[in-house]
Amino acid sequence: MIRTERHDDVTRFDMSTRRSRLAGFSVSAYLVRGVLIDSGFPAVGDEVDALLLRERLEGVIITHFHEDHAGNVEGIAQRGIPIAADPDTMARVRAPLPLAFYRRFTWGEAPPLRSPCSPFDPEGLVMIHTPGHSPDHHVVWDSETGTLFAADLFLGVRVRVAHHYERPRQILASLRRVLALEPSRVFDGHRGRVPAPLELLRAKADWTEATIDAVIASARNGTPVDRIAREVLGARDMNDFISRGEYSRLNLVRAILAEGD
Repeated sequence: MIRTERHDDVTRFDMSTRRSRLAGFSVSAYLVRGVLIDSGFPAVGDEVDALLLRERLEGVIITHFHEDHAGNVEGIAQRGIPIAADPDTMARVRAPLPLAFYRRFTWGEAPPLRSPCSPFDPEGLVMIHTPGHSPDHHVVWDSETGTLFAADLFLGVRVRVAHHYERPRQILASLRRVLALEPSRVFDGHRGRVPAPLELLRAKADWTEATIDAVIASARNGTPVDRIAREVLGARDMNDFISRGEYSRLNLVRAILAEGD
């Protein structure tokens, strides 16, 4: 299912299936200036293909390699639509790693990129490297309208779970980088348009910094990681159980400690 919202010059395509809703997730792609930002996930591939036929796209921007954002790159390439993406993103979608069961259940498994694709330089839209959520993560900045397409940089103020490979200090630095732009509008990769964007981005940055400091302080005192997770981040939630611990509070603690002091 693709639900459409219009925000003046921006169209949001909110994508979900029965399975993704059961897991509590949807994901958004955005259309602005004839450019589609992100491609949705494999399980909505037929609907995305219909969207590609309906809209006259100049090209597509892919913010990072995760299957809920880059899950239909092969279909886009088959249509001959140019793609803008970081070289690391393109390398990862050409040779995707096996997915954990909960991710296959929620999003489906994307076919690897096999078709040739043309590069794309979107006029007026700038990709800014904002690593942390993934090494190749980018946001898209429209300076003319002061609009930030944040992909998975925001997600919420207090995101208490992470994958083991995430880097919270890098996320914090990326948040500070986009705050310096002073965006007037922010569109999140899952939550849609973010109200009071500067206030909430600052709140997320402050909470992230305080959480990092609390985890490091507890670790210096010799507190075990599982206890740090409980004391700093609270009890486990459904993300922990659904993902069998892959997307969890414990992995957020581990990710912070992996970066060191």
